[in-house]
Amino acid sequence: MEYVYPAVFYANDNGSYTITYPDLPGCVSEGKSLVNALAMAYSALAEWIKYHTDKQIPLPDASPLYSITVGANEFVNLTRVEIKSGRSVKRTVSIPEWQAEKADQAGLSLSRILQDALTDRLVR
Repeated sequence: MEYVYPAVFYANDNGSYTITYPDLPGCVSEGKSLVNALAMAYSALAEWIKYHTDKQIPLPDASPLYSITVGANEFVNLTRVEIKSGRSVKRTVSIPEWQAEKADQAGLSLSRILQDALTDRLVR
């Protein structure tokens, strides 16, 4: 599922940026540079949303950009994250018998191997 929230970036005197989300209490981060701050904003938002969805806490609506007031040395930027469900689903797969036997002998988890292979194939 995709989420987009406005983040307020405050430029500190030392060149770093403090990031807050007006709609998300406690969702705060900091970056050493603007590039780092953008990455940290993404990470903070993703973790905040994951925590609240795992705890089944309703997420607030995002404020429209025009409603956010910023002060000196501040700007608003939209941050978009995609949260993928970690819920497992059962699928039936077939493999040759000799592979199943070898995997059992080696103590391998076929589910883990399949997940790793699919992640490798789909994320590249």
